[in-house]
Amino acid sequence: MLRFGILSTAKIGRELVVPAIQDAENCVVTAIASRDLAKARAMADRFSVPHAFGSYEEMLASDMIDAVYIPLPTSQHVEWSIKAANAGKHVLCEKPIALKADDIDQLIVARDRNKVLITEAYMVTYAPLWHKVRSLIAEGRIGALRHVQGAFSYFNRDANNMRNIPALGGGALPDIGVYPTITTRFVSGKEPLRVQAVTARDPEFGTDIYSSVKADFGDFELSFYVSTQLAARQVMVFHGTEGFIEVKSPFNADRYGAEEIELTNQNHSQSQVFRFQDSRQYKCEAEAFARAAIGESQEIVSLESSKLSQKFIDAIYRASEKDGWEPV
Repeated sequence: MLRFGILSTAKIGRELVVPAIQDAENCVVTAIASRDLAKARAMADRFSVPHAFGSYEEMLASDMIDAVYIPLPTSQHVEWSIKAANAGKHVLCEKPIALKADDIDQLIVARDRNKVLITEAYMVTYAPLWHKVRSLIAEGRIGALRHVQGAFSYFNRDANNMRNIPALGGGALPDIGVYPTITTRFVSGKEPLRVQAVTARDPEFGTDIYSSVKADFGDFELSFYVSTQLAARQVMVFHGTEGFIEVKSPFNADRYGAEEIELTNQNHSQSQVFRFQDSRQYKCEAEAFARAAIGESQEIVSLESSKLSQKFIDAIYRASEKDGWEPV
């Protein structure tokens, strides 16, 4: 059993990741750390976790954990991933793991120097639904992929929410723009060559709140929009010469409708629906991470792949400042 320490009492950890780790077959949470010991103890008691620490450094120095899960604000991800690696701990860090592609180079150095696993927590890449989309495309079920269309939006104008605070790494692209990009790269095995984009910012917060993006992958195009100030919506469609795949509730499983894939043929004479009930993507993520951490063969999101993802987002920001194409 891989022993996890949780670095902070953040909401995503409390509500999604810690319950998933506790339910996993090969890992367990053994410690919670917070800068407020009372908060750490309360969360530890809630999940029957034996140890609570009043500082992150104290937990990293402990021999009671083998790995850390980091759900801190985005601006702190690189710093604490490196500190955890230097303490000899494996690292599962929330996305985005960095705010600039070049910042990931120092994570690669820390990973290799300390001989630990560091990976970005893209739960979608472990979800059965997305593995099915990838296999359908690879099998030629929609012919040649020509266009991908996506959307991810929600409405949040809470001034105290980290997503609306630039200093903490807030913004629509870091928070949700990474999902249409990572899933398209994951299922196609292709990388973007160039992008066009329009981005709007909140005049009060200064964060990007809307982006409309077109990306050229050579063989196909990806077009998507994301927003933190639109009505909630999620969809991904993969359109080929012989049919198309529509992915419903593609990112937050079951929260935007049924978690399912609909495969439709060229002339709409036949469709097939694949349903994924309670696929537990966070549990799948935790179990895959634990297998990789102990040296078993397991596909994970490598830091090298994370750097390519962040190069994509960096290029979208640059493209938003100009007319025409921007190389990735």
